[in-house]
Amino acid sequence: MDFDDAPRKKTGPLTDLEREDLSTVSADELQERIERLQDEISRTQIEIKAKQSSRAAANAFFNS
Repeated sequence: MDFDDAPRKKTGPLTDLEREDLSTVSADELQERIERLQDEISRTQIEIKAKQSSRAAANAFFNS
């Protein structure tokens, strides 16, 4: 079996975040966490749109 075929184990900050025990966190802290995560989602979506625009512009340039 090639190394590329082996299943990859999720690691990194997002995986750490997913594994956190939220039972010890207050409701106010959970609400703040949600707000911060929503801000990060928005930031990520903006970056995706920028990359898609760049790719579309490059495709238009090279395919015309």
